[in-house]
Amino acid sequence: MRIDADVAIELASHEGLVRQAYKDSKGIWTWSIGITSMSGHSVERYIGKPQTLEHCLAIYVWALERYAADVRKAFAAKPLNKHQFAAALSFHYNTGAIGRASWVKKWLAGDIAGARKSFMDWSKPAEIVPRRQKERDLFFSGKWSSNGTVTEYTRLKASGTPDWSSAVRTNIRPIMEAVFGAKAAPPAPTKPVAAPSPVQKPEAVPAPVTGKGDSIAGALLGIVVLLLVGAAALILGD
Repeated sequence: MRIDADVAIELASHEGLVRQAYKDSKGIWTWSIGITSMSGHSVERYIGKPQTLEHCLAIYVWALERYAADVRKAFAAKPLNKHQFAAALSFHYNTGAIGRASWVKKWLAGDIAGARKSFMDWSKPAEIVPRRQKERDLFFSGKWSSNGTVTEYTRLKASGTPDWSSAVRTNIRPIMEAVFGAKAAPPAPTKPVAAPSPVQKPEAVPAPVTGKGDSIAGALLGIVVLLLVGAAALILGD
């Protein structure tokens, strides 16, 4: 029962994406894919400040873990497979009721038909019915509904609510897979970093060391040079 790109995308397809903070139907500041400050991540910082899709999705995935923990707890006695987990997580993200829903208790007791029927008890307001049907079909029949896209609202009204006419379909799969790829990568080993050595000035080349034998040879060479100069002078004088 873990969140991966497929699970996160399926849930996101039932929500909507706004890259800057907006007011929901109850006037609560919301951002990204249904995230409020109740998640522990303050979304007011995004008022009038649209963020990159990468950042929106990364925080969304982080926020999902809080809901995933509740789902794992509710089904600890009978762990879910991937499509069941995705459906239950979507249900809980929308309702917050995974711990008290009767369909959960019926399913755990083996009453599959009763659980399937009770799943639709959570169908208010009326506009939530299509979502609940998709979650039900995913949980009980393994029928995924997402094609990798999410509805994104690109403008807000003066009231701070989304402008529904600005809706576009945004493909989030490549970035979502990249988010999970980065998340799954093992952390780099943390080795102590040595302080950089101070810059050294080039050392002066030492003068050659001369011994006693070198001094005698130098003197003899000097005498020979003088004799040669003198002989040259006599020849030129003649």
